[in-house]
Amino acid sequence: MVTTNAGPATALPERARPRLSATAKGALALVVTVLIWAAFALSARALSSSSLLPADAALLRFGVPLLVLAPALWRRRRRIAAVRPATALKIACGAGVPFFLAAMYGGSLTSAAFVGSIVPGMVPLFVSALMVAAGKGLPRGTQAVGLALIAAGVVALVWRFVVPLNTQVLAGAGILLVASGLWALYTIGLKEVDLDPVGSIGLLCLPSFAVMALLVLTGVLPTGLASAEPGDIALFLVVQGLGVGLCAGLLYAYAIRSLGAERSSTVGSLSPVAVVLLAIPLLGESPTAAVLVGVPLITAGVALANRRPRTRTAAVPLPLPRTQPEVPDHA
Repeated sequence: MVTTNAGPATALPERARPRLSATAKGALALVVTVLIWAAFALSARALSSSSLLPADAALLRFGVPLLVLAPALWRRRRRIAAVRPATALKIACGAGVPFFLAAMYGGSLTSAAFVGSIVPGMVPLFVSALMVAAGKGLPRGTQAVGLALIAAGVVALVWRFVVPLNTQVLAGAGILLVASGLWALYTIGLKEVDLDPVGSIGLLCLPSFAVMALLVLTGVLPTGLASAEPGDIALFLVVQGLGVGLCAGLLYAYAIRSLGAERSSTVGSLSPVAVVLLAIPLLGESPTAAVLVGVPLITAGVALANRRPRTRTAAVPLPLPRTQPEVPDHA
């Protein structure tokens, strides 16, 4: 028998092992992020039939990231404390307790398609309005077309509830518009803060969890967490706490670094479509004619509104709603 010291013949050299490229990893991170965004919209609708109350879902949403990131947040405590109060208020209100309760309550009155379309879809319009109010100029070209398509899509969604009048759905849509406006404020606040994604999570979740805990302890908001079904707790812990609160922002930041902001924003605009498709098997929702018209209009509008201008004189890009700040191109 002939022996050899070359080792097992089946061992593959290091360079032969298949590896994903940076682009493929970024695309995978973006797909997961879109699914998490869709899961947020689905959970907002599912909360109405859950054993959890809105305060319970909020405690999980803001508490879990704090628990997981506690050591990292402690190392960033000085940078978080140095954020200007006005900027911190925009972030804490824009994506904190007011936004969360508005999105959850609005979702309970409407459908997952409304949450997944109106909340992220209207953000570019609200951001544009804030920029115009700040003297940044009017949107032009494809951005202006995109904003018009978004407005048309939202009108298409709600029109069938105007005649005959359905006050519940219209009230829910109005509350979702408030949530979208708050998220636009959050988006503006993120542009003013100099924190990495982990620090931004802390800046959002610390005051939000403190406010929710205070509201629950003082009896202002009821809680049913102690008697809730374990399955409901696990679902919202994974979707809201780990998914929306932790993973979405980190994965989206990675996707932007790998794919670029424009490509990520364009693919991210498919979130409303994902919500509609997932709501069919998961929530038993059937897309109506209004949804089939409104959602594609909003999706196309968001994609156009987030296109990067070709010249410096063009309008400022209007970012998609994100759980974390966008990453500069040079990062």
